[in-house]
Amino acid sequence: MNLILFLEAVCIFLFGQVLPSFTFQELYASQQTIVKISTASQLMQCSAALDVLLALDGSHSIGKGSFERSKYCAIKLCDALAIDPDRVRVGVLQFSSVPQLEFSLDSFFTREEVKEKIKKIIFKGGSTETGLALKYLLHKGFPGGRNSSVPQILVIVTDGKSQGNIALPAKQLKERGIMVFAVGVRFPRWTELYTLASEPKDQYTLFAEHVDDATNGLYSTLSSLAICNATAPGCRIEPHLCERKTLETIREVTGNSLCWRGSKKNNAVFSSLCPFSSWKKVFIIHPATCYRTVCPDPCDSQPCQNGGTCVLEGLDKYHCLCPIGFGGEANCAPKLSLECSVNLLFLLDSSSGTTLEGFLQAKAFLKRFVQAVVNMDSPVNVAVAQYSQEVEIPIQMGQYQDVPSLMKSLDRMSFTGGATLTGRALEYVAGRGFRDTLSSGEIHDPQPRQVVVLLTDSRSQDLVAGPVRYVRDQKLFLIGVGSESLRAELEEITGNPKQVITYSNPQDLFNKIPELHKKICSLQRPGCQSQSLDLVFLLDASATVGQANFTKVRNFVRGSSLLFNINRDVTQIGLVVYGSRVQTTFALDTHPTSSSLLQAISQAPYVGGAASTGSALLHVYDEVMTVQKGARPGVSKAVVVITEGTGTEDAVVPAQKLRNNGISVLVIGVGPVLKETLLRLAGSHDFLIYVPSYEDLENYQDLFIERICEEAKQPVNLCKPSPCMNDGTCILQNGSYRCECRGWEGPHCENRILRGDSPRPHGLHQYSSNWKQWYQSRHLHLGS
Repeated sequence: MNLILFLEAVCIFLFGQVLPSFTFQELYASQQTIVKISTASQLMQCSAALDVLLALDGSHSIGKGSFERSKYCAIKLCDALAIDPDRVRVGVLQFSSVPQLEFSLDSFFTREEVKEKIKKIIFKGGSTETGLALKYLLHKGFPGGRNSSVPQILVIVTDGKSQGNIALPAKQLKERGIMVFAVGVRFPRWTELYTLASEPKDQYTLFAEHVDDATNGLYSTLSSLAICNATAPGCRIEPHLCERKTLETIREVTGNSLCWRGSKKNNAVFSSLCPFSSWKKVFIIHPATCYRTVCPDPCDSQPCQNGGTCVLEGLDKYHCLCPIGFGGEANCAPKLSLECSVNLLFLLDSSSGTTLEGFLQAKAFLKRFVQAVVNMDSPVNVAVAQYSQEVEIPIQMGQYQDVPSLMKSLDRMSFTGGATLTGRALEYVAGRGFRDTLSSGEIHDPQPRQVVVLLTDSRSQDLVAGPVRYVRDQKLFLIGVGSESLRAELEEITGNPKQVITYSNPQDLFNKIPELHKKICSLQRPGCQSQSLDLVFLLDASATVGQANFTKVRNFVRGSSLLFNINRDVTQIGLVVYGSRVQTTFALDTHPTSSSLLQAISQAPYVGGAASTGSALLHVYDEVMTVQKGARPGVSKAVVVITEGTGTEDAVVPAQKLRNNGISVLVIGVGPVLKETLLRLAGSHDFLIYVPSYEDLENYQDLFIERICEEAKQPVNLCKPSPCMNDGTCILQNGSYRCECRGWEGPHCENRILRGDSPRPHGLHQYSSNWKQWYQSRHLHLGS
């Protein structure tokens, strides 16, 4: 029985202890005001005649880590004091079991010396005898202090857990005219700090963990008493509600439970009800009013326009965090402007599929875009349409010439709901959306481009292929903006992945404003008018394609050729068809003018039969992309394969052989093609263009030309493919190349050596852009 009673007593003792408390202080003010308080503390400088003694708690209850924070707080307080022999003097006392003077008030007379000495103070440890330290000061006075005409200030930095009586010595110090600031550190007991502090308590009690706030509080109290110099012009002392809290774990009786106790009788046990306790955490709150000095800053004048956020940099500088599309100047002025002449129609999805939230999001994006991009100097007219199962144009083209009026009209647009008929909406705005364009005399460009920007967040419930062809027939440019899940449909609508903008979340949509701005002014009919290019079209003319579809392919090649500068020194085009056989219709150097080239393309024969794309690519490698057939060293080279995918299983290795020799392979797959096979043939998604049908080929002409032009701009290896004939070896040398010949001679090993047993010294061919001269030289050699 004695063991049971002992265990019960141990449990009651252990659970009866209160766990350590967690203390903090909260200032109830706006974040902007708190920043101003921190900034003001850096501006403060008390230059009166003062004797300031810092008493630092160095006991074990503080601990070495918190003692270092106390030293840091003391150093920060020194920054607000003009330490000088005739002004502010500072001394430091460390107290624990016994007080120890670290240095007196007359030891150091510069801020740097005082701060350096405080950094070197060593933590003592021991019990917290705050009362003993106060009695030391009552007996000794302020060591090194001046006469009583100089105000004396005692700053006690402690956790407030004194092991002796503090009330009487604290009262006696204050009766002598000493102002006492109590600064809490770690988890202080606020009630003891209030006992130490002078009246009014709220103004003399501070918290060391918030050093900027503590510095501000010290300065604010001294300046309010006219001891320190008055606050700087524009600065003022303001009261703010604050709370000092302690989080304590307390024991609470919640009921009784049955327990057994022994008795003096043998084999007898008595049952009874014992109290049952639980533990809960509670806040001990000390409401207070904190007095802090707040100084004006550059952000008070709200310099950031258009919803920008002002952020302080130091004491007197700032920068603006600007919304997307703003920031051209320091204060978030619009930085984007449409420099191109354009009639711009925004088509907003207002259907049930996009939801009210999606519609409002798109409208907010549109408003931000207009604010950032459109201004009085922009050569742009704006119209806005919205659609679901019906289409309306609430803002006609050119109806508003000022942005505020346009904003008001956008605000009046409301969600309609209904089916998502995107195809019908595109056809409607293509026919009616640009009717009211201002006359050419009222805008900078007599022929502004016409652009439709589709903003949607739902899939179309009607067909879009026919309306898209109609839009393009009207010479309109399409840009699609939608969520990532709509990318495929938007690419089908625009006909070009580069005319599609997708976003992952609402904020990401606003980040797309610069991208949309860039796309609007970069829309132009592509072409390679200045890049040098050797281009070979490889056309599937097999029975699978058929005569009618081959005619459409031929027309596509003919139309695309119009966008190149056909010239010996710029672009050369060759044409190869294949089916039951592979046939070179004409070589790269056959047609030096556009007129003869177009006529030759029109006469390209339909072959029929079964196709082998691999054999056709090898034919191009061996018989077309060679120096003998007109290929030029140092010029970008590309082969464009147009096929619907049959007969391409053997084409992967030949295509890679071309790429390894510096020849790009671009694949245009038409109809229900074998996508995976064609992707292996193309080598990358960047070199594969998928076209739904032969009727749609012309709609992908811009994308095709854009891809080819990009390739033409890539760096060229002068030795790939090798310009050396007859198994000569090409060697790069200082920006040019030379051919090492065996049994042949000439710049490209084109002439057989007729005499002698050894080859003549090989020549050095200097790379030249004058291709006409080079070709004349080549033909003379070959004819000799």
